[in-house]
Amino acid sequence: MLSIYYKELRSFFSNATGYIVISIFLILTGLFLWVIPGQFNIPDSGYANVVGLFYKAPWLFLFLCPAVSMRLFAEEKQTGTWELLVSKPISKWNIVAGKYLAGWTLVLLSLLPTLLYYFSVYYMAEPLGNVDSGAFWGSFLGLVFLSAVYVAIGTFASSLSSNQIVAFVVAVVISFFMLYGFDLIAAFFKSGSIIQTIEALGINAHYKSISRGVIDSRDIAYFLLVSLIFLFFTKIRISK
Repeated sequence: MLSIYYKELRSFFSNATGYIVISIFLILTGLFLWVIPGQFNIPDSGYANVVGLFYKAPWLFLFLCPAVSMRLFAEEKQTGTWELLVSKPISKWNIVAGKYLAGWTLVLLSLLPTLLYYFSVYYMAEPLGNVDSGAFWGSFLGLVFLSAVYVAIGTFASSLSSNQIVAFVVAVVISFFMLYGFDLIAAFFKSGSIIQTIEALGINAHYKSISRGVIDSRDIAYFLLVSLIFLFFTKIRISK
Protein backbone atom coordinates (compact mmCIF):
# COMPACT_ATOMS: atom_id res chain seq x y z
CA MET A 1 0.00 0.00 0.00
CA LEU A 2 2.78 2.43 0.88
CA SER A 3 4.42 1.95 -2.50
CA ILE A 4 1.14 2.90 -4.22
CA TYR A 5 0.72 5.85 -1.83
CA TYR A 6 4.19 7.27 -2.50
CA LYS A 7 3.87 6.62 -6.24
CA GLU A 8 0.64 8.63 -6.40
CA LEU A 9 2.05 11.48 -4.32
CA ARG A 10 5.11 11.69 -6.57
CA SER A 11 2.79 11.69 -9.56
CA PHE A 12 0.81 14.62 -8.14
CA PHE A 13 3.90 16.73 -7.56
CA SER A 14 5.98 15.62 -10.53
CA ASN A 15 3.67 17.68 -12.73
CA ALA A 16 1.65 20.80 -12.10
CA THR A 17 -1.46 19.03 -10.78
CA GLY A 18 -0.66 19.20 -7.08
CA TYR A 19 0.58 22.78 -7.18
CA ILE A 20 -2.38 23.99 -9.27
CA VAL A 21 -4.94 22.37 -6.95
CA ILE A 22 -3.41 23.83 -3.80
CA SER A 23 -2.89 27.26 -5.38
CA ILE A 24 -6.45 27.54 -6.72
CA PHE A 25 -7.97 26.59 -3.37
CA LEU A 26 -5.82 29.05 -1.39
CA ILE A 27 -6.31 31.89 -3.89
CA LEU A 28 -10.10 31.49 -3.91
CA THR A 29 -10.42 31.24 -0.12
CA GLY A 30 -8.08 34.20 0.29
CA LEU A 31 -10.12 36.31 -2.13
CA PHE A 32 -13.42 35.49 -0.42
CA LEU A 33 -12.06 36.18 3.07
CA TRP A 34 -9.86 39.23 2.49
CA VAL A 35 -10.57 40.88 -0.89
CA ILE A 36 -14.07 40.35 -2.30
CA PRO A 37 -16.62 42.52 -0.45
CA GLY A 38 -19.45 40.65 1.20
CA GLN A 39 -20.66 39.01 4.37
CA PHE A 40 -17.68 36.65 4.45
CA ASN A 41 -15.03 39.36 4.10
CA ILE A 42 -13.16 39.48 7.43
CA PRO A 43 -12.09 43.18 7.42
CA ASP A 44 -15.58 44.30 6.34
CA SER A 45 -17.48 42.15 8.85
CA GLY A 46 -15.93 43.78 11.91
CA TYR A 47 -15.85 40.42 13.71
CA ALA A 48 -12.81 38.32 14.53
CA ASN A 49 -13.81 35.04 12.89
CA VAL A 50 -13.15 33.03 9.76
CA VAL A 51 -16.64 31.60 9.46
CA GLY A 52 -16.61 32.43 5.74
CA LEU A 53 -13.93 29.78 5.19
CA PHE A 54 -16.25 27.07 6.46
CA TYR A 55 -19.18 28.27 4.37
CA LYS A 56 -17.17 28.43 1.15
CA ALA A 57 -14.82 25.46 1.59
CA PRO A 58 -17.50 22.74 1.18
CA TRP A 59 -18.41 24.26 -2.19
CA LEU A 60 -14.79 24.61 -3.24
CA PHE A 61 -14.07 21.05 -2.10
CA LEU A 62 -17.04 19.93 -4.19
CA PHE A 63 -14.84 20.61 -7.25
CA LEU A 64 -11.35 20.38 -5.73
CA CYS A 65 -11.65 16.81 -4.44
CA PRO A 66 -13.05 15.36 -7.70
CA ALA A 67 -10.31 17.23 -9.61
CA VAL A 68 -7.71 15.53 -7.44
CA SER A 69 -9.23 12.04 -7.47
CA MET A 70 -10.51 11.82 -11.06
CA ARG A 71 -7.14 10.57 -12.33
CA LEU A 72 -6.50 7.90 -9.68
CA PHE A 73 -7.88 4.97 -11.70
CA ALA A 74 -9.00 6.63 -14.94
CA GLU A 75 -5.45 7.60 -15.87
CA GLU A 76 -4.19 4.06 -15.26
CA LYS A 77 -6.81 2.72 -17.67
CA GLN A 78 -6.24 5.51 -20.17
CA THR A 79 -2.47 5.01 -20.34
CA GLY A 80 -2.64 1.22 -20.32
CA THR A 81 -0.74 0.76 -17.03
CA TRP A 82 -3.72 -0.73 -15.19
CA GLU A 83 -3.04 -4.28 -16.35
CA LEU A 84 0.56 -3.94 -15.19
CA LEU A 85 -0.53 -2.69 -11.77
CA VAL A 86 -3.04 -5.48 -11.09
CA SER A 87 -0.53 -8.10 -12.21
CA LYS A 88 1.68 -7.22 -9.25
CA PRO A 89 1.29 -9.10 -5.93
CA ILE A 90 -0.74 -6.30 -4.34
CA SER A 91 -4.24 -6.81 -2.97
CA LYS A 92 -7.10 -4.76 -4.38
CA TRP A 93 -7.68 -3.18 -0.97
CA ASN A 94 -4.06 -1.99 -0.85
CA ILE A 95 -4.38 -0.45 -4.31
CA VAL A 96 -7.59 1.35 -3.37
CA ALA A 97 -6.29 2.49 0.03
CA GLY A 98 -2.95 3.69 -1.36
CA LYS A 99 -4.55 5.78 -4.10
CA TYR A 100 -7.26 7.11 -1.79
CA LEU A 101 -4.82 8.17 0.95
CA ALA A 102 -2.60 9.93 -1.60
CA GLY A 103 -5.55 11.93 -2.91
CA TRP A 104 -6.74 12.77 0.61
CA THR A 105 -3.23 13.83 1.61
CA LEU A 106 -3.07 16.31 -1.26
CA VAL A 107 -6.41 17.85 -0.23
CA LEU A 108 -5.24 18.10 3.40
CA LEU A 109 -2.05 19.81 2.26
CA SER A 110 -4.19 22.43 0.55
CA LEU A 111 -6.17 22.89 3.77
CA LEU A 112 -3.21 23.29 6.15
CA PRO A 113 -2.18 26.81 5.01
CA THR A 114 -5.65 28.09 5.93
CA LEU A 115 -4.52 27.88 9.55
CA LEU A 116 -2.76 31.17 8.82
CA TYR A 117 -6.21 32.78 8.56
CA TYR A 118 -7.00 31.70 12.11
CA PHE A 119 -3.77 33.03 13.56
CA SER A 120 -4.13 36.28 11.58
CA VAL A 121 -7.60 36.86 13.06
CA TYR A 122 -6.35 35.76 16.49
CA TYR A 123 -3.79 38.57 16.59
CA MET A 124 -6.10 41.09 14.91
CA ALA A 125 -8.84 40.61 17.51
CA GLU A 126 -9.47 43.06 20.31
CA PRO A 127 -8.69 42.00 22.96
CA LEU A 128 -5.96 39.68 21.69
CA GLY A 129 -7.21 36.15 21.12
CA ASN A 130 -10.91 37.06 21.26
CA VAL A 131 -11.82 34.30 18.80
CA ASP A 132 -14.23 31.38 19.08
CA SER A 133 -11.47 28.78 18.92
CA GLY A 134 -13.80 25.86 19.65
CA ALA A 135 -15.98 26.64 16.65
CA PHE A 136 -12.91 27.11 14.45
CA TRP A 137 -11.26 23.81 15.33
CA GLY A 138 -14.59 21.98 15.15
CA SER A 139 -15.21 23.40 11.68
CA PHE A 140 -11.65 22.64 10.62
CA LEU A 141 -12.07 19.03 11.75
CA GLY A 142 -15.35 18.97 9.86
CA LEU A 143 -13.53 19.97 6.67
CA VAL A 144 -10.98 17.20 7.23
CA PHE A 145 -13.74 14.58 7.43
CA LEU A 146 -15.72 16.21 4.62
CA SER A 147 -12.70 15.98 2.32
CA ALA A 148 -12.31 12.30 3.32
CA VAL A 149 -15.82 11.56 2.02
CA TYR A 150 -15.41 13.65 -1.14
CA VAL A 151 -12.12 11.95 -2.05
CA ALA A 152 -13.66 8.51 -1.40
CA ILE A 153 -16.51 9.42 -3.76
CA GLY A 154 -14.01 10.72 -6.32
CA THR A 155 -11.98 7.52 -6.05
CA PHE A 156 -15.09 5.46 -6.75
CA ALA A 157 -16.05 7.69 -9.69
CA SER A 158 -12.54 7.32 -11.14
CA SER A 159 -12.90 3.54 -11.09
CA LEU A 160 -16.05 3.75 -13.23
CA SER A 161 -14.49 5.22 -16.37
CA SER A 162 -11.23 5.62 -18.23
CA ASN A 163 -12.24 9.19 -19.08
CA GLN A 164 -11.12 11.64 -16.41
CA ILE A 165 -13.74 14.25 -17.35
CA VAL A 166 -16.52 11.70 -16.95
CA ALA A 167 -15.06 10.66 -13.60
CA PHE A 168 -14.94 14.31 -12.51
CA VAL A 169 -18.58 14.98 -13.44
CA VAL A 170 -19.81 11.79 -11.77
CA ALA A 171 -17.89 12.63 -8.60
CA VAL A 172 -19.30 16.17 -8.49
CA VAL A 173 -22.88 14.93 -8.97
CA ILE A 174 -22.62 12.23 -6.27
CA SER A 175 -20.83 14.59 -3.86
CA PHE A 176 -23.47 17.29 -4.35
CA PHE A 177 -26.26 14.78 -3.74
CA MET A 178 -24.57 13.52 -0.58
CA LEU A 179 -24.12 17.10 0.63
CA TYR A 180 -27.56 18.61 -0.13
CA GLY A 181 -29.65 15.93 -1.82
CA PHE A 182 -31.10 14.50 1.38
CA ASP A 183 -31.94 18.00 2.63
CA LEU A 184 -33.91 18.59 -0.58
CA ILE A 185 -35.75 15.27 -0.16
CA ALA A 186 -36.52 16.06 3.48
CA ALA A 187 -38.20 19.31 2.41
CA PHE A 188 -41.09 17.29 0.95
CA PHE A 189 -42.06 15.94 4.38
CA LYS A 190 -43.81 17.65 7.27
CA SER A 191 -43.06 15.29 10.15
CA GLY A 192 -40.10 16.54 12.17
CA SER A 193 -38.82 13.06 13.01
CA ILE A 194 -38.89 11.98 9.34
CA ILE A 195 -37.12 15.18 8.30
CA GLN A 196 -34.37 14.65 10.87
CA THR A 197 -33.93 11.02 9.86
CA ILE A 198 -33.60 11.84 6.16
CA GLU A 199 -31.29 14.80 6.79
CA ALA A 200 -29.09 12.57 8.97
CA LEU A 201 -28.36 10.47 5.89
CA GLY A 202 -26.64 13.44 4.22
CA ILE A 203 -23.30 15.11 4.84
CA ASN A 204 -24.63 18.59 5.54
CA ALA A 205 -26.33 17.77 8.86
CA HIS A 206 -23.19 16.15 10.27
CA TYR A 207 -20.90 18.87 8.93
CA LYS A 208 -23.03 21.59 10.53
CA SER A 209 -23.14 19.62 13.78
CA ILE A 210 -19.38 19.22 14.06
CA SER A 211 -18.84 22.85 12.97
CA ARG A 212 -20.45 24.05 16.19
CA GLY A 213 -17.33 22.96 18.05
CA VAL A 214 -18.91 19.93 19.70
CA ILE A 215 -17.23 16.70 18.64
CA ASP A 216 -19.93 14.03 18.47
CA SER A 217 -18.83 10.45 17.92
CA ARG A 218 -21.92 9.90 15.74
CA ASP A 219 -20.75 12.56 13.29
CA ILE A 220 -17.25 11.10 13.10
CA ALA A 221 -18.68 7.59 12.68
CA TYR A 222 -20.88 8.84 9.83
CA PHE A 223 -17.97 10.35 7.87
CA LEU A 224 -15.81 7.26 8.37
CA LEU A 225 -18.64 4.88 7.43
CA VAL A 226 -19.58 6.75 4.23
CA SER A 227 -15.92 6.92 3.20
CA LEU A 228 -15.50 3.17 3.77
CA ILE A 229 -18.70 2.40 1.83
CA PHE A 230 -17.46 4.22 -1.27
CA LEU A 231 -14.02 2.63 -0.96
CA PHE A 232 -15.72 -0.76 -0.71
CA PHE A 233 -17.69 0.04 -3.88
CA THR A 234 -14.39 0.97 -5.53
CA LYS A 235 -12.82 -2.32 -4.53
CA ILE A 236 -15.79 -4.25 -5.96
CA ARG A 237 -15.60 -2.23 -9.18
CA ILE A 238 -11.90 -2.80 -9.82
CA SER A 239 -12.24 -6.47 -8.91
CA LYS A 240 -14.52 -6.85 -11.91
